[in-house]
Amino acid sequence: MSKYYKFSIAFIAVFVIDQIIKIVILNGFDIDTSCISITLTLNKGVAFSMFAFLGEYLKYIQVALIVLVIGYLIWEKHLLSEFSIAIGFILAGGISNILDRFVHGGVVDYIHWHCGFEWAIFNFADIMINLGVAIILYLTFFKKKSK
Repeated sequence: MSKYYKFSIAFIAVFVIDQIIKIVILNGFDIDTSCISITLTLNKGVAFSMFAFLGEYLKYIQVALIVLVIGYLIWEKHLLSEFSIAIGFILAGGISNILDRFVHGGVVDYIHWHCGFEWAIFNFADIMINLGVAIILYLTFFKKKSK
C-alpha cells in the first residue's frame, strides 16, 4: 500500500469523523456523568486556552505553521514514507481544529474528564494529534528497524 494511500485514508477518516462529532455536539448533544462530561466549549486558544490573547491572529499563525509543516514534509519525503498514518492523523486533527476557528470562532471542544482530577477539555482531533505523535515516537525510539 502506497504512503500516499495510507496518508489519505488516515487524513480523510480523522477529518470526517472529527467534523461529524462536532456537528452532533453543536446541535446540542450533551452528557454529564461522574467521570466525564460531553459538553460544548469553544476554545479561543490552544491547549489549556494558551495564546487566546492572540485572538483572530491565532488561526492565521496556525495556518502558516501547517503550511510550513507540509513544506517540510515535501522537502523531507522519507518522513511521509516512515510515518504516513501518523502524519495523516496529525494534519487532519490540526486542519480540522483550524477549520473550527474560521467557521465557529474557536475550536469545538467537548470532552471534559473530571474523575479523580480535573483535566482540560479536548476533542477527537486532539486525541488523534496526540496518537500521531505517540506513533512517531514509538516508531522512532522503540521499533527495531530492519536493514
